[in-house]
Amino acid sequence: MRTVVITGSASGIGRATAELLRSRGDRVIGVDLHDADVVADLASVDGRAALVDGVRAASDGRIDAIVANAGLARQTPGDVAVNYFGSVATLDGLRPLLDGSTAPRAVATASMASLMPSDGELVDLCLAGDEPGALARADKLVQAEQGGLIYASSKVALCRWVRRTAAWPQWAGQGIPLNAIGPGVVETPMVAGLIGTDVQRAAVAAMVPMPLGGFMKPEVPARLLAWLVSEENTHLCGQVVFVDGGSDVVIRGDSTW
Repeated sequence: MRTVVITGSASGIGRATAELLRSRGDRVIGVDLHDADVVADLASVDGRAALVDGVRAASDGRIDAIVANAGLARQTPGDVAVNYFGSVATLDGLRPLLDGSTAPRAVATASMASLMPSDGELVDLCLAGDEPGALARADKLVQAEQGGLIYASSKVALCRWVRRTAAWPQWAGQGIPLNAIGPGVVETPMVAGLIGTDVQRAAVAAMVPMPLGGFMKPEVPARLLAWLVSEENTHLCGQVVFVDGGSDVVIRGDSTW
C-alpha cells in the first residue's frame, strides 16, 4: 500500500484523485482548508508549515508520493500565493518524507493556462522566490485592470519551476520523478461560475478549444495524476503533460515547447 499526499483534496481534481487512489488500495492523506486529514491554508507561511507538520504526524514520517494540486483561479494575489508558492512549498517541504519510499513520486497540477498570455515580471518574481514582490506585482495588475494575467502567470511560473528543478540531485538524483499536468477546462467548483450558462460555455470553448471530448470531468486528470505517482512511472522527468482535449495542439501547432 502506497501513501500519497494530495493537496486540495476536498473538491475537484484533488477529490477525484483521492477517491481513485483509495479505490485502488492506496492510503491518501488529504490536505485542504476543510474536510481533510490535514487542515492547512497554503496561502500563508504558517499554513505551509502546518501542512508539513501535519503530514509528518499523519504518516509517521514516511510517504510515497506528493500531488501538489491545490489551486485558486480568482485572478487575485491569492492565486500566486497558493498556485506557485504553496505548490513549491508543498513539494520542497514534503520531499524529505519521500526518502523511505522504494518508489517516490511527485507531481503538480498546473494548467493549459500556462499557454495563455502572462506577465513576465510576475513570473520572474515567483521564480526568484520573492513572494512579497510577487504579491505586490499581482496587486498592481489588479489595480491596472490586468488581473486576467495573474492565474496564467502563476501556472507559467510553476511549470518553469518544475522544468528547472526536476533534474536536480534532490529530485532525479534521488530517483524521484517530478512532473506537472496541464489540464484544459475541468468541470469543478472552481470554474462553475465561468461555464454556468450556454453563452459562458461557448465563450470559454472559443478561448480554450478542446476538440477531443470537450470540457472534462475531474476524473480525467485524476487518472493521469494517479499514473504519474505510480510505480509504473520511472523515467518521466520535468514534463508538463497536457490533458486538454487538444487545446495545446490547436494553440501551438507544430511547436513542442
